[in-house]
Amino acid sequence: MPLEIDHLRKTFGKFPALNSVSLRAEDSEFIALLGPSGSGKTTLLRCIAGLELPDSGSIRFQGENLLAQKVRDRRIGLVFQHYALFRHMTAAQNVAFGLKAKRGKEKPSAAVIKARVEELLALVQLEGLGGRYPSQLSGGQRQRVALARALAIEPRILLLDEPFGALDAKVRRELRRWLRQIHERTGLTTIFVTHDQEEALELADRVALLKDGALEQVGTPEELYHQPATPFVFEFLGDVVKLPCEIVDGAALIGGARVTLLGGSRRTAGAGVAHVRPDAFDVARGESEGLKATLGDVVSAGASARLDCRLDNGDALEIRVPHDLAQTLKPGERVSLRPREARVW
Repeated sequence: MPLEIDHLRKTFGKFPALNSVSLRAEDSEFIALLGPSGSGKTTLLRCIAGLELPDSGSIRFQGENLLAQKVRDRRIGLVFQHYALFRHMTAAQNVAFGLKAKRGKEKPSAAVIKARVEELLALVQLEGLGGRYPSQLSGGQRQRVALARALAIEPRILLLDEPFGALDAKVRRELRRWLRQIHERTGLTTIFVTHDQEEALELADRVALLKDGALEQVGTPEELYHQPATPFVFEFLGDVVKLPCEIVDGAALIGGARVTLLGGSRRTAGAGVAHVRPDAFDVARGESEGLKATLGDVVSAGASARLDCRLDNGDALEIRVPHDLAQTLKPGERVSLRPREARVW
């Protein structure tokens, strides 16, 4: 049964944090809520969890009205960015906390709690570390404890609010792969908040991109990256170069060169602004079809290199080319830059 969010609205004073947001998450689906700060991602997550009450709209899961239920009855696991572990408790005690807090017949026996904690510590790859306190664990290990604690109550939905935001880049990459494996093993409906485009595209089955409290586009990572519905989606998911162009016979003329328009672009004749990825340029020495420029810095970085160019009209342009090509170019050279493809809205 899906998680269904229907026309959810939430304001703080006069600020519309959520503006009629509707979203559906299928059973066992992994959805990333992506967007800049202030776009409504965390507010939406907190409404699902019961930590915020929306002004209007509905949230249903497995046919139940979540807004009519108390927080403890929703059976939702929540993982925060800064772990929120109890510092005076060991890792095992933190994981066991939700189980020990259950009342009456719902509370498992001590033996069952112990077995469940050991099972979860093994699941998050922390076997043998249950006796350590949070201060004795690394950031990545503390986040694993926080996830194990959220899973201990056997939630129906798992919510993660920028869980890797406080970690360094290498640990983030490692935990991303690990989190996806955990999701596939548990089969939980998972909602993941992030402002990191790479994180969302790598982890999620679908991505919901928010802007100013509204959904800009929802789709698979491939759909958002290759079929962006708006300039905002295109720009948010990667670097972009904007160039004036003229639409003629279904193509864009840029610097005299005829450039292929990608799907979803407007085709009507007239002036426009072409959106081009920095790595979608062909570079030729000397004067040829395309934008005329003088090379500035040539900065190599791994398999690709950055070219800082100055167009003849005075505009600065930064593009990326293969490392091998960059090795043949020198600052001060005259070049022609031709986009291979572009989008025009």
